[in-house]
Amino acid sequence: MKEIKAYIQPFMLQKVTNALHGVHVRGMSVSEMKGFGKEKDGSFEHSSKEDCIEYTPKVKLEIVCSDDECEALVTLIRETAHTGRRGDGKIFIYTVDEAISIRTGEHGEEAI
Repeated sequence: MKEIKAYIQPFMLQKVTNALHGVHVRGMSVSEMKGFGKEKDGSFEHSSKEDCIEYTPKVKLEIVCSDDECEALVTLIRETAHTGRRGDGKIFIYTVDEAISIRTGEHGEEAI
């Protein structure tokens, strides 16, 4: 199993959600986040007013899926959330060792 964490622009959430519903994603968690990336690092010149770190709003999507589903879901998120502008976001993929349903006690892919 894999966990997909995608950090996207907030205004792209509905578009990405609709696309994921279209492929019948099993479930997803959504969190509102703030952060900064390369556009705020020290390698870019900043005026003194810009020297304080300003956080950019993002939305974090978390999806646990089977290994077989992962590539298609990542491609769908990447293509749907893409605007071509700086700050479109990032996608990270992690291996999930185990999943357990609290309600049913199911393990593994049956739990997701």
